[in-house]
Amino acid sequence: MADLSKYRNIGIFAHVDAGKTTTTERILKLTGMIHKIGEVHDGESTTDFMVQEAERGITIQSAAVSCFWNNHRFNVIDTPGHVDFTVEVYRSLKVLDGGIGVFCGSGGVEPQSETNWRYANESEVARIIFVNKLDRMGADFLRVVGQVKKVLAANALVMTLPIGIEDQFTGVVDLLSRKAFIWDDSGLPENYKVEDVPADMVDLVEEYREMLIETAVEQDDDLLEAYMEGEEPSMDDIKRCIRTGTRKLAFFPTYCGSAFKNKGMQLLLDAVVDYLPNPTEVDPQPLTDAEGTPTGEFAIVSADLPLKALAFKIMDDRFGALTFVRIYAGKLNKGDTILNSATGKTERIGRMVEMQANDRNEIESAQAGDIIAIVGMKNVQTGHTLCDIKHECTLEAMVFPDPVISIAVKPKDKNGSEKMGIAIGKMIAEDPSFRVETDEDSGETILKGMGELHLDIKVDILKRTYGVELIVGQPQVAYRETITREIEDSYTHKKQSGGSGQFGKIDYFIRPGAPGTGYVFKSSVVGGNVPKEYFPAVEKGFKLMMGTGVLAGFPVLDVEVELTDGGFHAVDSSAIAFEIAAKGAFRQSIPKAAPQLIEPIMKVDVFTPEDHVGDVIGDLNRRRGMIKDQEPGATGIRIKADVPLSEMFGYIGTLRTMTSGRGQFSMEFSHYLPCPANVAEKVIADVKALKAAKA
Repeated sequence: MADLSKYRNIGIFAHVDAGKTTTTERILKLTGMIHKIGEVHDGESTTDFMVQEAERGITIQSAAVSCFWNNHRFNVIDTPGHVDFTVEVYRSLKVLDGGIGVFCGSGGVEPQSETNWRYANESEVARIIFVNKLDRMGADFLRVVGQVKKVLAANALVMTLPIGIEDQFTGVVDLLSRKAFIWDDSGLPENYKVEDVPADMVDLVEEYREMLIETAVEQDDDLLEAYMEGEEPSMDDIKRCIRTGTRKLAFFPTYCGSAFKNKGMQLLLDAVVDYLPNPTEVDPQPLTDAEGTPTGEFAIVSADLPLKALAFKIMDDRFGALTFVRIYAGKLNKGDTILNSATGKTERIGRMVEMQANDRNEIESAQAGDIIAIVGMKNVQTGHTLCDIKHECTLEAMVFPDPVISIAVKPKDKNGSEKMGIAIGKMIAEDPSFRVETDEDSGETILKGMGELHLDIKVDILKRTYGVELIVGQPQVAYRETITREIEDSYTHKKQSGGSGQFGKIDYFIRPGAPGTGYVFKSSVVGGNVPKEYFPAVEKGFKLMMGTGVLAGFPVLDVEVELTDGGFHAVDSSAIAFEIAAKGAFRQSIPKAAPQLIEPIMKVDVFTPEDHVGDVIGDLNRRRGMIKDQEPGATGIRIKADVPLSEMFGYIGTLRTMTSGRGQFSMEFSHYLPCPANVAEKVIADVKALKAAKA
């Protein structure tokens, strides 16, 4: 069995363009997993293997690779930086034991790095920081360290200092060993020499080294006491303290370099081995019952316990469906039969592979601590727990944000419908933040996602990967209608044609119902003027008509109908006659009851840095929003508001512009409220124009 203390499951995350993918490429090159380095700007990097990724130079889905450094096994996940794909970061953090937060030497702490940092804090993942791109114009290592402290409220523990900056950047000084690592201009990572600290940096190095040791020894009271009395701790003791503090999130060891120029990477890899936790040192994952309530038990990481594993990602590629799995406990062998506790069904393990981004190596077995992929699993979805048949358990599930934007699509030709259905089914399994529904009113397919770029990429994947050409429409709002006045009315349906006729007379009240009650029918008929057996027909007649309102044809909500009296004919009355009477009554009475258009109101939660609060609130007010609450946080303010859905289209673009890309928001449906007259008039006019055009 492999030694778990030699495992490191790490993720690389940062803002868009800080250099995550390039850093991953360098790690693979240094550890001997690839021989030719692929560059992001050439569209050739190992982990960005989707066409859309290569073209746009961005990472869309997280990719997993395994490699070895100093007899330690690294499972590395390269995650996207773009806010629309945050779900990829979120699900990766769930299964990792540690992370490398990459920051741009000139850009510093950027908006998406704040989000990812916040997710990592919530997941309590230990991290080291790598300040990248120090060879760029405007790079300033210590300024970025200051931003990490101020913006992220995180204690960056400086471990290396840069020698030179911008185009003069030649290497780094390791504070602990007081050694300078200097690279030549060949661009090869192995071409460096170790020298003494440059004379002009000695004082700075001593100052930062003292701060480093002071911070580290706070993790051990005995060492702290000895240090206060002037005794310097040994190198092993300092490293042990740094490891403890990193694991407790007390501080984050901070390194610097240039991934593109291959400078400073070895020290970063050594730091992963020295300071990031192995799978047994992380707080074990909680177990829950079927409803998701914690049971108080945990998935202890050990190969000797029954199997517990979490499916955290599903990917469809040229070899079939791949299910990415993190094994927390036990062993998994080819041919084993396991239980999916979410569905209660068993699955047999066919092929298991160790992932190298888009390539794979077949393996026979895996154990606790491993991140692997299983080929061809049938009923597994993201977040499902795979476990031993005799020891059923459920790992804490993943919670995914709800989509905030939707578009209507339809295939360009008839043959596309079936292809689109199959393709969308696969895409939903791969991406839990992507949802699809059919609009009952229009019959259109509605795609919902995390942002405009997210849906743009989905439409592109449908077109290129699955060959489905789509017509993309404008986003639609689901308006509804209701009434505002109570009226008492009577309606008689009488029809005479040869033989028996039709007769049904009803007297009734129609009144506005309480919000959220929908359609309510009751009867207070005394005596036998309307026989009881006809009540269901009257109720059904009204109900059928509620689907189409009189203003613009939207469904009618929150209406109460009370049947009070009526009349019947011994021969001519029938259930159908009373149903027709109810339909006629609806058409006759609803226009008299002051009908009104109502619109969906969304509960909006906006996160913004403090400097932009005024702009954001002003903008929400312009969108007819009602501000409910403001909560200050460590890195900004959360504003809660109720805003009509029709005013929220394109909001993410406006918000990012207003907040220099640092704002974020989420929204969900809350309730319906009456539309202002000018909005209602426009909606009704638009619907009439559309109907006229179709006619």
